[in-house]
Amino acid sequence: MTSPSHVDNDRGCLRLVLAVPLILLTLVAAYFCWTALTIRPSGPWDDDAYAGIVLSCVLTIGAAGAVAVLWLLPSVRRIMGWWWVGPAVLLGVIAAVRWVTGG
Repeated sequence: MTSPSHVDNDRGCLRLVLAVPLILLTLVAAYFCWTALTIRPSGPWDDDAYAGIVLSCVLTIGAAGAVAVLWLLPSVRRIMGWWWVGPAVLLGVIAAVRWVTGG
């Protein structure tokens, strides 16, 4: 009878450790994407609302970019599948579209 290699035994623990920053950054991206989508300017003169939209979009894209960069590391990519980065990248795309469309 053969036992699993030592590397396979550590993958579960390593996946759990690496999931924490990916999940936290994805949650940050989700929160700021939600704020970018829910801020409604009162009119064309509402510069504060437009600034809030831009800030929320920038923070969403930044958090999504951090997830993508973290996932691009070869050691992380070997352990974590692409579906771990998918939601954050989607949120970044939504924020980019919101930023470009303005409000």
